[in-house]
Amino acid sequence: MTSGDKYTWFRWLYTVFGLLFHLGDTGSDLMLSVQYFRSGHLTWAILTLVFVLVGSVCIQAFSYAWFKDDKENYEEDDKGLSTCHLIGIHVLQIGIFTRYLQLLKKSFNALRSRQGEQSHIIGLATDVSMLRMFETFLESIPQLILQTYIILEYNHRSNLQYISMALSFLTIAWATVNYHRCLRQSLTYLNNMRSGIPTVVYLSYKVFTITPRILSLTLFIMLTPFSIVTMACIWLLGTVWAFLEETSFCTSRALEHLYRAIVGVILIFTFFNIKGKNTRVHMTLYYIFNVCHNLAAPILLFLLKRETKQPDYFLPIIFFILVSNSMGLGFLGLYYSLLHPRGTDRADGMDEIDGMEHEPKTTRLQCFLQI
Repeated sequence: MTSGDKYTWFRWLYTVFGLLFHLGDTGSDLMLSVQYFRSGHLTWAILTLVFVLVGSVCIQAFSYAWFKDDKENYEEDDKGLSTCHLIGIHVLQIGIFTRYLQLLKKSFNALRSRQGEQSHIIGLATDVSMLRMFETFLESIPQLILQTYIILEYNHRSNLQYISMALSFLTIAWATVNYHRCLRQSLTYLNNMRSGIPTVVYLSYKVFTITPRILSLTLFIMLTPFSIVTMACIWLLGTVWAFLEETSFCTSRALEHLYRAIVGVILIFTFFNIKGKNTRVHMTLYYIFNVCHNLAAPILLFLLKRETKQPDYFLPIIFFILVSNSMGLGFLGLYYSLLHPRGTDRADGMDEIDGMEHEPKTTRLQCFLQI
């Protein structure tokens, strides 16, 4: 690790906020599900709860597998967790919570004593960031789509609903930037992502491209529930791409298939490079389709649904989608042309949009998706 790769007190506090966002996001969704159930909206309650459970079960599966892999690959089991203990905490769906506590405890002790293995602590932080990235796209974003649909289609609003949506949005922003920073800090041949303007620009790129995507998919569902079939086709294409790329992230075949399915889900909302190849053309084609698909939603809704033809309904939506996409792609170009922290061992002409090549000796992070 270089001198710039230290786990600081600021990062420790940043981890505390990440844990609070995780607990707040999950807790507010569970309370919202109870509220829907009590008010007689059984379908909304079930869907809200299903998104929470799907995201939680998937990240617990990966968390358990990584604990097992680490126990087998290192002679010293510094995690101190038996197999029965591991099974118990993940069956109870608190695997990621356990990882947070472990990270906070180890990093606090290392910072206080000014001793400890920095690379190990940063590795723990990276594991958490990868799990949160899964959770974001499996739970937080689907929750935002569901709650936005309920508000726009049924005009049903509540304070708890707004709180849940706000926490989901904060989780998306936090998880996206945190993963990207952990990615670059964990791999020694990549320069760190600088704080300040580069971080703000990268965050703006993700927020301003994902937000109109959420809104447009909600509008398609308002137009017809059968639009979910189109989303399933996009998911299938992304999953097939992951299979064709022959990703090698997991040690078990079943978990690798689950990982590729999750890749398909993430590709519905944002672009990433799976295996570090040249992605300039792929990214350009992806966002051309993305923008066209986003703009098609309000236009079709205007043409086919009578109650949406009022100018005060249609114009603000299409204006927001157009402006947000334009700003997001503008920040994308700014970040990767002027602010991207290129690896020191890369040729100047290499396209390193958001991926990288594998070194001969790979780690879990090197096999992971490159947001």
